Amino acid sequence: MAVNPSIITRDLDKVAEISGNIYESIHIVSQRAKQISLANKEELNNKLSEFASSVDNLEEVFENKEQIEISKFYERMPKPSTLAMEEFMEGKVYFRYPEEENTEE
Repeated sequence: MAVNPSIITRDLDKVAEISGNIYESIHIVSQRAKQISLANKEELNNKLSEFASSVDNLEEVFENKEQIEISKFYERMPKPSTLAMEEFMEGKVYFRYPEEENTEE
């Protein structure tokens, strides 16, 4: 996903319009950002685990250029909160209210 990494001023009325409440919108975005962050962390850990050494001796630790490049790639990625807000504003985030579903049944 190509997201502009720069800071964007958002119209709070448009953000609030999606869920009906600015606080609910921010909560939804924050929950989605947590999901993105966890997925990214898991993916990074899986890639870096390929380089893990079974030796705990500090003298035998060495730098791996490929490992450094992978880390730099993840550092340059847009922040999870930026991605989450972009997805939310584009209508790509599904959210629901479980308490409302329970009362309808």
